[in-house]
Amino acid sequence: MKASFGAALTVASLALSVTAQSFQRLGSCPTLGCVFPPDQVDHLAGQYFDIRVEVHAPQNGSESSAIKTPDPNFRVTITEPRGQPVNVSTYFKLPEPTLERWAFSYYTDYFAQDARAPTPVNVTSKVWRRVALYKPGSYTVDLTYNNGTSQTVAEWYVRPVEPVRTAKNVILFIGDGMTQNMITAARLIAHKSVNGRYQTLMQMDQMPVLGHQMTHSIDSFITDSANSATALYSGHKTTVNALGCYKDSSPNAFDDPKIESIAELFQRRTGGSVGIVSTAFIADATPGGLTAHTPQRSQYGAVIDSMLNGITNYTWTNWTGPDVIFGGGAEQFYTNASAGVARSNTYMGRNYYNEFANRGYNLVSNNTQLQAAPVANKTLGIFTVSNMDVWLDRNVYTNNLRGNRNSPDGRGGNATDQPGLKEMTLKAIDILHNRTHASGKGFFMMSEAASIDKQMHRLDYDRALGDLLELDDTIKATIAHLDSIGELDETLIVVTADHGHGFDVAGSVDTKYLDAQTTDRAKRGAVGVYEQSGLSQYTDPNSEKSNNGNASTVDRSLIYTNGTAFPANWDPRYTLFSGFAANPDHRENYKVHKDGARTPAVNITGHLSNDYYVNYKDAPTGFVINGTLPTGEAQGVHSLTDVPVFAKGPCQATFAGVMNSIDIFFHLANCLGLAREEA
Repeated sequence: MKASFGAALTVASLALSVTAQSFQRLGSCPTLGCVFPPDQVDHLAGQYFDIRVEVHAPQNGSESSAIKTPDPNFRVTITEPRGQPVNVSTYFKLPEPTLERWAFSYYTDYFAQDARAPTPVNVTSKVWRRVALYKPGSYTVDLTYNNGTSQTVAEWYVRPVEPVRTAKNVILFIGDGMTQNMITAARLIAHKSVNGRYQTLMQMDQMPVLGHQMTHSIDSFITDSANSATALYSGHKTTVNALGCYKDSSPNAFDDPKIESIAELFQRRTGGSVGIVSTAFIADATPGGLTAHTPQRSQYGAVIDSMLNGITNYTWTNWTGPDVIFGGGAEQFYTNASAGVARSNTYMGRNYYNEFANRGYNLVSNNTQLQAAPVANKTLGIFTVSNMDVWLDRNVYTNNLRGNRNSPDGRGGNATDQPGLKEMTLKAIDILHNRTHASGKGFFMMSEAASIDKQMHRLDYDRALGDLLELDDTIKATIAHLDSIGELDETLIVVTADHGHGFDVAGSVDTKYLDAQTTDRAKRGAVGVYEQSGLSQYTDPNSEKSNNGNASTVDRSLIYTNGTAFPANWDPRYTLFSGFAANPDHRENYKVHKDGARTPAVNITGHLSNDYYVNYKDAPTGFVINGTLPTGEAQGVHSLTDVPVFAKGPCQATFAGVMNSIDIFFHLANCLGLAREEA
């Protein structure tokens, strides 16, 4: 797509970038002159973004030179397709920005960190706010500094404009952390197989288009949920922990160069409705990435404020708030005065329940209220403190809902009447449909199954797969519901993940035999591989229980369905031999944890607070598995794997094959007709 790029420039950029590895002065800035957006970036025509340039002067270390004061007189030009270089301020018809100065420091490598010897860096910088490129083709941005002796060049590409809007609506399902290996395992435990043939299939299996996307970030090949959300929502890769922006080196968490998200762009271009649904706390990275612009995903209060008010500290796109917000995270809404708690976590001490209500939002706090809520109004539904409870605890091990003190009013009650992902998604569709049907403006909705990732981190594979199956059940119900209200043919449904985990299944485990052994080495003999892996026992409600040889004594409370959507027995004798490629020290007995989510590793009194050891209470009948991660990691981590992309509806064919994560955004935007060749 960037055929005009010079080979010499590309090779030079790559050669410089490989010198920085675990520690970087500033991601995607291999030289002492930084341009954001950086080299090799694609833009959607008419999409807003900020430009920031920085000139660095390291005071010591391998990059240090005789120049200790960064050049304040640097020059920046932009060259459009078949054009001549033009001063950036002149090109965008903006006043020349004020010169900014600051300093930061970083470690050059692990040795410098151990020696506590950081490298100070002085900086000069300018930023141009809310600009856009409209003409498709290649652009060159040239930063010249140090009296013309140094130069940084960034090549940008504006993708061709799709002239026709093909989809009225888009529903983007994100299985956070979901991989094809997990989907395969979920199918195995929930869908009955006879002589090697499944009798039923998952809804994802039946989607007409399958692709895969690469998830790596801009300056590391392992991503997190923040910068991966940014790629999916804006078409721009960024740095770990960054939401909707490129991370600059300034100390301000809210001045980094922003990129307009698909939610902001959709609302600005079409006037249509936006829905945000998640089983996470709603300020988490995946839901928050639709409106927030900060390099620190932990700015949770500001994330909530951005959902309601948009960006207020700098000129940005006009944002009137989503029509639907459903999820957890009540701690960012109630204040100490309203909840009777010692302190408030909310942004600027505001009660955001009141803030949303004052803007006309209907408020709901449990599933009963959700089902009864009218569909004419904007609606905020916050159902728990922190993350919502997982499917397995809401439907099978329901005693785990008690004692959590997670009621959304913050008063310490138990949130026992929570909706699931399906209930939230279907209600959101009804509200969005009702609010846009007459105008025909359509809607964009993101629905996230967050705890696939959160439970995989905890090595709690049963709970993770339960939430994956809930996602699949939600997709199935969504298709049927869209059909019933006449929206299916005009709605693009895309299902994907933001990143993966190194999870897989390699056999089965006879948990009864494992429990009977007295040494760790003997317990490993309970693992069956190849022909000894046998068949899934999860789909048979009469299969033998894990700790009892008499099938007639199966714990009937574990039987949820007939196996067509969820396992019929979550606690069979023969379970999955599953695990991670990267994990902390932990114990494993390969059984469902009936008393709540796992805690595989813990800190031990007398040791450093960031030093984690085996939690012997987590799986007392199991055996120790030595970790492969640094001892400061208490949970599993993300992996490099490509993740699946499923599509159904208008434009579905564009999601076939192998693509980059940014391509998801461009395909969605083109299907919605959001690009413009003129302001």
